[in-house]
Amino acid sequence: MQEQNTPQDPLLPEGSNPENTQEAEAAPATPAEGVDSTPSLEELLRQAELRAEEHHDAWLRAKAESENIRRRAQEDIGKAHKFAVEKFAGDLLAVKDTLEMALADPNPDSLRTGVEMTLKNLVAAFDKAAVVEINPVGEKFDPHRHQAMAMIDAEQPANTVVQVFQKGYLIADRTLRPAMVAVAKAKES
Repeated sequence: MQEQNTPQDPLLPEGSNPENTQEAEAAPATPAEGVDSTPSLEELLRQAELRAEEHHDAWLRAKAESENIRRRAQEDIGKAHKFAVEKFAGDLLAVKDTLEMALADPNPDSLRTGVEMTLKNLVAAFDKAAVVEINPVGEKFDPHRHQAMAMIDAEQPANTVVQVFQKGYLIADRTLRPAMVAVAKAKES
């Protein structure tokens, strides 16, 4: 006789014959008969359902935790935006105080001294905040840092900054305000 190769049912124990399963189900097994101790389909189903519940619960907890992290990060970003200027504003208070003192003194000489002190305090506040002044006289024109207001005849090479109308400023290598400049024209041949 030839053995038939029948596909193995994944729910049946390995090596069992699917044709004999009906006979095994019909006759209740007793421990004395030496039946193997594989779990029944109902037990396997219960175990799978328990594992599914555990996985679902873990997934819900992970989802809630990620939502909490996202919400906290958004709150932190909001606070950072709201209070980002706080330190710089505190440094500018000294500038305001110096201006008020200079204007309160009726002596004209003290006004100049007060303005000089104010400028000194403002420069110190800019230094603390990493605000850097751009004074590009003699440099090659850079459209990212300079704004050309005029082109004039000059001895310098073409596209060289000849005059600065208003200084520019950088903050952390980013242009805060471009310098307003006059640029040398190309010499006509």
